[in-house]
Amino acid sequence: MELFKKVVWITGASSGIGEALAYEFNKKGTHLILSSRRIEELTRVKEACIDHVDTVKILPLDLADTGELSGKVQEAISLFGSVDMLINNGGISQRAYAADSNMETIRQLMEVNFFGTIALTKAVLPFMIEQNSGHIVVISSVMGKLGTKHRSAYAASKHALHGWFDCLRQEMYQHNIHVTLVCPGFVKTNITVNALTADGEKYSRMEDAQKKAMNPEEFARKLLPKLAKEKEEVYIGGYEILAVYMKRFFPGILNRILRRVKVT
Repeated sequence: MELFKKVVWITGASSGIGEALAYEFNKKGTHLILSSRRIEELTRVKEACIDHVDTVKILPLDLADTGELSGKVQEAISLFGSVDMLINNGGISQRAYAADSNMETIRQLMEVNFFGTIALTKAVLPFMIEQNSGHIVVISSVMGKLGTKHRSAYAASKHALHGWFDCLRQEMYQHNIHVTLVCPGFVKTNITVNALTADGEKYSRMEDAQKKAMNPEEFARKLLPKLAKEKEEVYIGGYEILAVYMKRFFPGILNRILRRVKVT
């Protein structure tokens, strides 16, 4: 897929992986639509891009408000006349034991990470089907392939995304629409800081693994060539990516390892 002058819509674009992807796509000459809830931060990201006046647009949205997403798609299409790639990056994480997490918090995680992503994708699909082209990208996680302590609802939301988008991929071949599931390992962002605790409060701490992790700029540089090749599933990270393969081939060994690993 040639990225130059394509229209790329990124959710969760106000920080972290979404922000880094915005800058990397901008270098490639793409037209960008940047979305998140925080207008001030979206403006900051836009103004940091090259030639941002004509090539970068802001479209605030809240993934938890699924009722408004269909209208947001129409707004997005009107900005440049097309959406060639939708990058579903917006979401929240969790730091709490499954037994302690209240149902409101679990539902909040599923509403944003799963239902919001599905609703936005479903709203953009008719346009992509009509133009007979498109690329849906989902920023999942290694937690979409396995589970550890303190991540139950987060892992559940990511597992659900894999199931839904694997099915969608099969249905969209005939329409020339590609689906890529991206599984990052640890990336140095504020995802743990903004993670939800058992009662829905902010975790407000960056874990050691996050502090030592790959920076989002490196992640974005590694991801773009794989998106250009329309890969179906992508793993980017450090040693933790090995857990995905252990889960597939040696699940018993992985479970014994994870029982002993300190996870906060």
